[in-house]
Amino acid sequence: MLKRVVVTGMAGLSPIGSDWPTIAEHLQSGCTGIRALQEWDQYRGLNTRLAAPVAFERPAHYSRKQTRSMGRVALLATYASELALIDAGLLHDPCLSSGRTGIAYGSCAGSFEAIADFGNMLLNHATDGLNATSYIRMMAHTAPVNIGLFFGINGRVYTTSSACTSGSQGIGYAYEAIKYGQQQVMLAGGADELSASEAAVFDTLFATSLRNDEPDKSPRPFDRDRDGLVIGEGAGTLVLEELEHARARGARIYAEVAGFGTNSDGLHVTQPDAAGMQTTMRLALHDAGLPASAIGYISAHGTATEHGDIAESRATFDVFGGNTPISALKSFTGHTLGACGALEAWAAIMMMNQGWFHPTANLDQIDPACADLDYIRQQSRRLDTEYVVSNNFAFGGINTSLIFKRF
Repeated sequence: MLKRVVVTGMAGLSPIGSDWPTIAEHLQSGCTGIRALQEWDQYRGLNTRLAAPVAFERPAHYSRKQTRSMGRVALLATYASELALIDAGLLHDPCLSSGRTGIAYGSCAGSFEAIADFGNMLLNHATDGLNATSYIRMMAHTAPVNIGLFFGINGRVYTTSSACTSGSQGIGYAYEAIKYGQQQVMLAGGADELSASEAAVFDTLFATSLRNDEPDKSPRPFDRDRDGLVIGEGAGTLVLEELEHARARGARIYAEVAGFGTNSDGLHVTQPDAAGMQTTMRLALHDAGLPASAIGYISAHGTATEHGDIAESRATFDVFGGNTPISALKSFTGHTLGACGALEAWAAIMMMNQGWFHPTANLDQIDPACADLDYIRQQSRRLDTEYVVSNNFAFGGINTSLIFKRF
């Protein structure tokens, strides 16, 4: 028998706050987390100076011994997971070490400081800076492994290191693990740390915003005058739980995971494909057993790149038509990469439960090349809906769509 899956804990660290009241205040006031980083002046050839950092230091109750295998990305992921476990009432619960709790979590990469140490070895033929934990801090699965070690979680681990869909695939695969009876509880989500090298990835593709003197004016998803994306950082964790397990312990339930779709375009490593995006949205609707008309709000991927915005808007229109309200969290947080899927799901669920949805910041003039959607602009909008969709699309043509139901 298929199991029903619910969300019983949520937390995150974002450029606009690390608790929901703070994040909500930013979303409703239009205050973004974008900053100009003058320290990036040292990188010759890097054009953008815009980024969205998180105010975060190692928590005081984390010992050096506990964190010696953690770079910043693993620290972000572990602390977000601790906050989510506290929110779910499961921190220190015996279920974590029962074998019935697992992890599905990802990031674009490990910590860049450790990666640089290995680069130094290859370039300078010296192992200066390398130690016993260098690889653990660098490896692609550093976030889920360190989460598991820190909390003693010994169920299955999925490493969803799939760039911009790392967080959303983490949630989707965690949902499937519980739905099909393999686990009872899953920590799901994603994280990434800020690095000039991540900005350079998009800079070389001419995809970064160059409004270096106007950080409050960028990024501008779906806007006619957008000039590219802004890199951010953060972490987001959702605690997913089998419904009966949650009910038996009297857990608070935020939402039910109603559907999940994921696929790949199989066409181009960086160019988005509207047909592939459309397919993954239809897969999620099919999984949920819902018509498109049931969805009351769409959380867009919304990177503020020309090709991405146009392809996404057209795919969304083909599936949902033009009457479903839509907005993009990245206009406030920048592109938090591996974290974005989890942070956007968290925000969508909280807003669904509170009956309001944020606008897309800086969306002044809709690009006429984008589809005619119901873009939420200028101010937040009161909406009552039972279902929301959260979409993400990554390099490599990897697409995800998640559907959450108000519980």
